[in-house]
Order: sequence, then C-alpha cells, then structure tokens
Amino acid sequence: MRNFKSFIKEEDGMGTVEIVLIMVVLIALVALFKDSIKKLVETILKKISTNANKI
Repeated sequence: MRNFKSFIKEEDGMGTVEIVLIMVVLIALVALFKDSIKKLVETILKKISTNANKI
C-alpha cells in the first residue's frame, strides 16, 4: 500500500510533452465529434427544461 501511495504522489513521469499531447488529442476529438456533442447537449438541455416546467 505504501508503494502505491508513493507512486501516486510521484510526479517525475508527468512532463509537459505528455500534457500537451493529451490536450491535442482531446481537442481533435472535440473537433471531430462537434456536431454529435452539440446535438447531445441540446437534447439534454431540452429534457431538463421540459421537466423543470412540470415541477
């Protein structure tokens, strides 16, 4: 258990390059699925507003 805690606290492996690569991948995924994400969010917001009016 002590080894696991020290592994979690260790930040030697987290470099700037890795963070930048993760951000690039996330931005690319958002760009690819922009329309799908937009439709999903609109549907969720419509359901929320419809159910809020019922209360």
